[in-house]
Amino acid sequence: MNERSSKTPHPIPPPQAGEGGAHLPPPLLAGEGRGGGLAAQTPLLTARDLTLRFGRIAALDSVDIDIHPGEVVAIVGESGSGKTTLLRVLSGLMRPDAGEVSYLGQDVLGMTEAARRRLMRTEWGFVHQNPRDGLRMAVSAGGNIGERLMATGARHYGNIRDQAAHWLTRVEIDPTRMDEVPAKFSGGMQQRLQIARTLVTLPKLVFMDEPTGGLDVSVQARLLDLIRALVADLGLAVLIVTHDIAAARLLAHRMLVMRHGVVVESGLTDRVLDDPQHPYTQLLVSSVLA
Repeated sequence: MNERSSKTPHPIPPPQAGEGGAHLPPPLLAGEGRGGGLAAQTPLLTARDLTLRFGRIAALDSVDIDIHPGEVVAIVGESGSGKTTLLRVLSGLMRPDAGEVSYLGQDVLGMTEAARRRLMRTEWGFVHQNPRDGLRMAVSAGGNIGERLMATGARHYGNIRDQAAHWLTRVEIDPTRMDEVPAKFSGGMQQRLQIARTLVTLPKLVFMDEPTGGLDVSVQARLLDLIRALVADLGLAVLIVTHDIAAARLLAHRMLVMRHGVVVESGLTDRVLDDPQHPYTQLLVSSVLA
């Protein structure tokens, strides 16, 4: 984990002729790389005492979280546990009733809308559960990728198109389909296109909201392998919301388990899943094993 998290994100050379799609890193052994050395680093994102109520319902109840460079953190829990609300608050899409969120010392909650949008275009990325929420469906696949590059100052048409072709290849989409609109793609292809659009600017931190939700099981497995490879190669920090315990084990170094707006258990993913302490976590794990 130390080696991966210390790398500076860099562009990946386009695959050579005859090469396939993403190359998977070797699987992590039990306890290997699961957050080791992260505690000594300065967190990218820090949140303290986040509280939010919807009427009498506590969506978030004094939630704390740190996310370090190169670290993947999963938030798991049943529907209504508060995990998506936490993701939206941390990414600045919702305001809490109380608490603090800071990114590299910047007060996220105190940012202007323009500053937050600029951050989301450059150093942050957001992958929505429904790819239609993260894509412009009437714009070509290449245009969706190029649009984010242009938002960061890119202007050379040839370079933008080359980058679009590279990233389509990187997410296992035939670059000859660059000029097709996403509406012609399958759900899995749309999600992979959204990931390419998000990662083309090499963000430091990516928020993912149930990225495999609604996809067939075989498509989910392929997408998870792709996400795992990209995260490892780019050294991304990722906060992922999922109800899929198996996905969390595959991707995450650390895990937070939420119920009724409260983090009931947190720790290294292997420890939480192999030796759950809270009765609710035990129930979640046993339901997967049953």
